[in-house]
Amino acid sequence: MQKFDIKKNIPEKDLRAIRGLLSVFSGNGFECYLIGGSIRDLVMGNSCSDYDFATNATPNEVLKLFSRVIPTGIKHGTVTVLIDDLSFEITTYRADGKYINGRHPESVSFSKSLKEDVVRRDFTINGLAYDFTTDEIIDYVNGLSDIDAQLVRTIGDPMIRFSEDGLRTYRACRFASKLHFEIDPGTFEAIPKTLDIAKMVSAERIRDELLKILATSIPSVGLEYLRRSGLLENFLPELAAGYEVGQNKYHMHDIYYHSIYSCDSAPAGDPIIRLSALFHDIGKVPTRRMGDGGDYTFYNHEVASAKMSRAIMKRLKFSNEDMSRVNNMILNHMFHYTDEWTDGAVRRFMRKVGMENIEDMFLLRLADRKGNGSREGMPEPIRKLVKRIDRIIEEENAISLKDLKINGHQLMERFSLTPGPDIGRILNELLEVVLDDPGKNETDTLFALSSGILGKKENR
Repeated sequence: MQKFDIKKNIPEKDLRAIRGLLSVFSGNGFECYLIGGSIRDLVMGNSCSDYDFATNATPNEVLKLFSRVIPTGIKHGTVTVLIDDLSFEITTYRADGKYINGRHPESVSFSKSLKEDVVRRDFTINGLAYDFTTDEIIDYVNGLSDIDAQLVRTIGDPMIRFSEDGLRTYRACRFASKLHFEIDPGTFEAIPKTLDIAKMVSAERIRDELLKILATSIPSVGLEYLRRSGLLENFLPELAAGYEVGQNKYHMHDIYYHSIYSCDSAPAGDPIIRLSALFHDIGKVPTRRMGDGGDYTFYNHEVASAKMSRAIMKRLKFSNEDMSRVNNMILNHMFHYTDEWTDGAVRRFMRKVGMENIEDMFLLRLADRKGNGSREGMPEPIRKLVKRIDRIIEEENAISLKDLKINGHQLMERFSLTPGPDIGRILNELLEVVLDDPGKNETDTLFALSSGILGKKENR
């Protein structure tokens, strides 16, 4: 045991609730310790929002101790206790039986020993327990020394740990990225040897680990561990395929490194922009050709990248909304603005990308530029485009169908039309006129234009 007052890093509101929780256990003769990654984070001086506890009380006994309890994983010994507006996951000391399907033990038996519970866990840095009554960290697995050495190491034999649960291989890469740690060589060497178990992990769990890596400050660290270990080829072969595939003279990096460094450069707070940056050039691999000038070309790679990213995200069970956002940004990221663009052209660009996506698109272009390796900052042409877009927005010019001062119901009433595709065609023709000349976005003018459109249709 080692004295370490982690309480100084816990907000007072949380600390009051934790003390109340622990007093119930001790008052009824039970042990209860803070356990897991929260101790690691608090020792490192990082913030913590999740507090997990281990106890020798059985789940049924915990249910009787508290009035607000959710049986979240009761068959595996876990319940969630609610105190004020906080929730605490409480797990009974346990020993796992033989693991099945690469993820879960076939049986769980409760134990009375904290040590037996700790040694079944994944990594040493997550195997710490904390005694609030003595301010002591209980360290059976040398987790504190691995925190000092900045190492991710399995508890016990890594071949056994990774053969039990394939998700642990992905978690090792994620913790290395999150904490800026290295993976212990012995631990890392076991990952390629257990890829068959990693392949059994569900797409949803892999997606969640990927998103957690993208939320770290430098996701390329975790992505590189995924590639070097063979895990990336397991679930993202399209990205792995860009490794050592050279680009043209305008790029310092191959397709793979350009992609992960672009991802690093995208805002950490938005996983969709980071995903877009990660996938925006994966279509360069199938579209790469040697041009007449002796350098590689990648014609229409954005179309290929968008198609491939949609397939990847569908495979990883992303929502349709997320797929659409990423697809839109990748498909449109290759725009080339010049001073020759008319205001109508700018409005069409705004409409094509979507007003809600304009800012994200520019952030993607900035990340793409930084990921190049030799360029920084927003290029002057895009600065000019931003100013023109701002001016058009200030003038409140029509950009989409909903901004027209006429709608389908009005057209049907005025011209005795029935619902059908003709209404949409008329509105789109009106919008094209207004994009070029916003002054025509007046109800009477639009009705007159509609009459002309209908007249042309009848004379065909």
